[in-house]
Amino acid sequence: MHFYVMTLFPELIEKGMHTGVLYKAMEAGILSLDTFHIRDYTIEKHKRVDDYTYGGGAGMLIQAQPVYDTYQAVLKRLSCAEGKKPRVVYATPQGSVFDQAKAEELAKEEDLIFLCGHYEGIDERVLEEIVTDNISIGDYVLTGGELPALVMMDAISRLIPGVLNNDESATTESFNDGLLEYPQYTRPEEWRGKKVPEILLSGHHGNVEKWRLEQSLERTRERRPDLYEKYMEQHPPVPEKKKRRKKKKKTTEENMPDGAAQVSGEDAGNDA
Repeated sequence: MHFYVMTLFPELIEKGMHTGVLYKAMEAGILSLDTFHIRDYTIEKHKRVDDYTYGGGAGMLIQAQPVYDTYQAVLKRLSCAEGKKPRVVYATPQGSVFDQAKAEELAKEEDLIFLCGHYEGIDERVLEEIVTDNISIGDYVLTGGELPALVMMDAISRLIPGVLNNDESATTESFNDGLLEYPQYTRPEEWRGKKVPEILLSGHHGNVEKWRLEQSLERTRERRPDLYEKYMEQHPPVPEKKKRRKKKKKTTEENMPDGAAQVSGEDAGNDA
């Protein structure tokens, strides 16, 4: 996965990506990062990249020209096939909310470009020209797009094969199946009077998996009822099959034709 970030603060992106698991993945060549300083591509002699908005209003707006020229510089560095337009993600509170499904979708790309805005945003004309995905990380406003870009790159990176030491981690955590992750425990078996659930010490993998699903369902129901409702719609419980009542065997008298039992009884009396 190749990340390209257009930003006014490249050092913030670089410091964020050069830590922990992501840095190891970059050293191994699994991930790569190129930052492009938007200010380097302005034609304004004082290196300004912003100006007042038409129609008035508070704050300044990043101009179209430096952003577009930065984008052209990124295209020259891309590894994607000729003629294929790369995905350009613009971090904005006006976009659709980022989630695990979007992370999985973007993780399938070979190249991803992130555009980080500042001030009051970016001239709409260049956004219409280059952006393919408007994405928000939540219903709140930040000072810039760098932190949202880092959040998305982190979530996407851990889905790339080889980034995590244990690839199973990426498939068993919260949201992967639409549920929150089950509670987990490590040594010691007892801490401050609290013990690890016995079932996790049993060694019975089937029962452990069943317990984990039950815990995930309960935790999701309590903490994220919206996710729980969606999951239950997609996985409706299978109704239990009604057991058939066994037919009661008829007695000898019940099997006789009407009146036969009575006659039989009278005959028995006569015999006596």
